[in-house]
Amino acid sequence: MTRVMVVDDQPMWRDAVARDLTEAGYEVVAAVGEGRQAVRLTPAVRPDVVVLDLHLPDLSGVEVITALVAWSPAVRVLVLSASGEHQDVLDAVKAGAAGYLVKSAAREEFLDAVARTVRGQAVFTPGLAALVLGEYRRLAASPAPEQAPRLTERETEILRLVAKGMSYKQIAESLVLSHRTVQNHVWNTLSKLQLHNRVELVRYAIEQGLDD
Repeated sequence: MTRVMVVDDQPMWRDAVARDLTEAGYEVVAAVGEGRQAVRLTPAVRPDVVVLDLHLPDLSGVEVITALVAWSPAVRVLVLSASGEHQDVLDAVKAGAAGYLVKSAAREEFLDAVARTVRGQAVFTPGLAALVLGEYRRLAASPAPEQAPRLTERETEILRLVAKGMSYKQIAESLVLSHRTVQNHVWNTLSKLQLHNRVELVRYAIEQGLDD
């Protein structure tokens, strides 16, 4: 039996949703009115699906989604909200919601959405699906952010001293290293950062705040 948790701060609405789910054969493991309570209870009740109102009195729905998905990427969150604002929908999806339904949906439409969510399908109120698909396409077409080069602790230490204007000889004496070893670290750093000379290296270090 699929385990479902209902999160909504309106008691009558929360009870009605829980009742509909129970009558449809789902096991309602919790029905709560606050985001923190939902996050706290989740590890204990272990829901498969969370039916979540987006606007709660303590945490935002997006914060709750983020926390639930962090606890278990397998948990599926179906947002059931009075808001059909595009930004609300996109924020929920980016946080990890599996679907988004407005509260004006009919009972049959809601139960169908829950069933499809259980099957791992993405479910959206008509009119919102195109919005989400368009956002996915936009993100897919956007260039991935470049990963910052990873320097070793020693390379970062030497880069910091270079930024302070110390010569390789001074750095070698300060760190009790050979002049050649310092040069090798600098060359490796230049290669990782795709820089060409000491001037560019100093400029990079200053931009990174390593000259403090």
